[in-house]
Amino acid sequence: MTPILNADLHCHSIVSDGTLSPEALAARAKANGVELWALTDHDEIGGQQRAAAAARALGLPYLSGVEISVTFIGRTIHIVGLGFDPEHPALQRGLIQTRGGREQRAQEMSESLAKVGIAGAFKGALKFADNPALIARTHFARFLVESGVCRDTHEVFRKYLTEGKPGFVAHHWASLKDAVSWITQAGGVAVIAHPARYKFSINEEFALFSEFKNHGGQGVEVVTGSHSAAEYLTYADTAREFGLAASRGSDFHSPEESHTELGTLPHLPGRLTPVWELLTDRIQHPSKQCQTASAAMDH
Repeated sequence: MTPILNADLHCHSIVSDGTLSPEALAARAKANGVELWALTDHDEIGGQQRAAAAARALGLPYLSGVEISVTFIGRTIHIVGLGFDPEHPALQRGLIQTRGGREQRAQEMSESLAKVGIAGAFKGALKFADNPALIARTHFARFLVESGVCRDTHEVFRKYLTEGKPGFVAHHWASLKDAVSWITQAGGVAVIAHPARYKFSINEEFALFSEFKNHGGQGVEVVTGSHSAAEYLTYADTAREFGLAASRGSDFHSPEESHTELGTLPHLPGRLTPVWELLTDRIQHPSKQCQTASAAMDH
């Protein structure tokens, strides 16, 4: 049986495209009963020290995390890394390389939106990006909501910023091999994020999982904010088929925008190896002193 643990190993802060600080996310996770937490900003580990320190002060066990953008068969997918050394040079170099080109892409997105009558999108999106080097579609979506073009970010992605719609600009990200390699070289475990979102054919998905496993990938998100209950079971079967560990994470970005709150997902289905069992020596446990202080604050 899968040990029951309220782990949330996928969320985003202002360091990438979330709206809360690493410290606020740590507090939110703790308040919601999370027992193991990871901050996984897009292509960026600049919030790791803050997240780990905040978790330690709250008595919350922590795993380092990142979500790397990958181009696979012409589509963008995401690979989560957990439990790595944030100071590892290969990982740091790879992430810098992956982040490169985001500003140029954002300018092209703005030009595309201007052609359908939406002016000033780059400047508007930039004010939502605490880290300008990581300006992303989510920041444009928030600008389109603020300016009244759409009611919410979900409507934005139905009408704009996705393939075939105004504002979409493709970007070539890291290769699957490179992303998995950077994570594993740094001592971490690579995990396929929210696989149901990619809408791959059966053959394409088989190719993804096979290549991922061949490159040293070890996990897949089974329970995540964008999966349905049926998809939990589908990807539990996939994890067993490919011999992968199972991960769990809300993919929380914002109190106003996210469907799934930190720490509120159902538990992993049974007969799976939880990914945290592969990382027991990489979990940053708070000291006894921090745990005592945290318990006192709770009372």
